[in-house]
Amino acid sequence: MRKLFTALLALLALSLNGCGYNTFQTGDEQIKASWSEVVNQYQRRADLVPNLVNTVKGEAKFEQDTLTKVIEARSKATSIQATPELVNNPAAFQKFQQAQGELTGALSRLMAVSENYPNLRANQGFLDLQAQLEGTENRITVARNRYIKSVQEYNITVRSFPSNLTAMVFGYQQKPNFTVENEKEISRPPSVSFDAAPAAPQSSVSGAAK
Repeated sequence: MRKLFTALLALLALSLNGCGYNTFQTGDEQIKASWSEVVNQYQRRADLVPNLVNTVKGEAKFEQDTLTKVIEARSKATSIQATPELVNNPAAFQKFQQAQGELTGALSRLMAVSENYPNLRANQGFLDLQAQLEGTENRITVARNRYIKSVQEYNITVRSFPSNLTAMVFGYQQKPNFTVENEKEISRPPSVSFDAAPAAPQSSVSGAAK
């Protein structure tokens, strides 16, 4: 009886392995690891924003509305808890994407508007922060692409035969991924050219953002 039980267990193990059970476990861990790196880089960007805002606030006539939008976008992005469970919730994942995309857009606007302020363009602290921000955006792109690949491979396993049978038995479902439309928007890092001639500030508002 013991030999029969052992044989049945071995057969079950081989069956699960052949149907992708171990592949699901490996894929899930890869997704968790790649997601952690995405979140890590987003947090790195969020940590840079306060210093960037404080530096820009030194330019008394800088557009207050632009600064306010950056502050609000950062607050919204950091208010979402990017837990590992988030990657299993399409609605929450979409909300997270949208918040990060809004912060990217707000930062892009800030960097573009800064071209109109010679004092900022000559501020070494501002230039250092700009370089750090651009480097972080590049790291976000790399980390996000790794996550996209990991999720793609996992979702193929969920849909492919015979591993789809294992998925049905254990309740494995496809995980949400960055959409093409969203990817085009949030993968565009903030950029600014210091080669153009200074332009006069327009629609400036006196005072700093609170």
